[in-house]
Amino acid sequence: MRILRYRTDLATGTVSRQTVYAITDLTSQEASPERLGRLARSLWTIENRLHFVRDTTFAEDASKIRTGHGPENMATLRNLAINTLRQHGHRNIAAGLRHASYEPFTRPLDLLDIV
Repeated sequence: MRILRYRTDLATGTVSRQTVYAITDLTSQEASPERLGRLARSLWTIENRLHFVRDTTFAEDASKIRTGHGPENMATLRNLAINTLRQHGHRNIAAGLRHASYEPFTRPLDLLDIV
């Protein structure tokens, strides 16, 4: 499939166009334009809800952990923190981390239901 994306830079008003090509294993009956569009847009949901939060809140891109299973392990721990805070009603992850840090010996354990 071919996806044409248009982006407007809010500061300058400049419009740019990007063409993206993708391959799918869906059959022609399964791969309607609507379904392919939903699948392509769903990738941005993951990016915005998880990867962006991990990078901005935990500075993941600046992490010095680069060898062995360290990067995967840290990503798992960051995901655990994000998902646990969201399950307890924190919409802003940075604010949730600050809230937990005010009582570092009890609040993180409370969030994980560890007594």
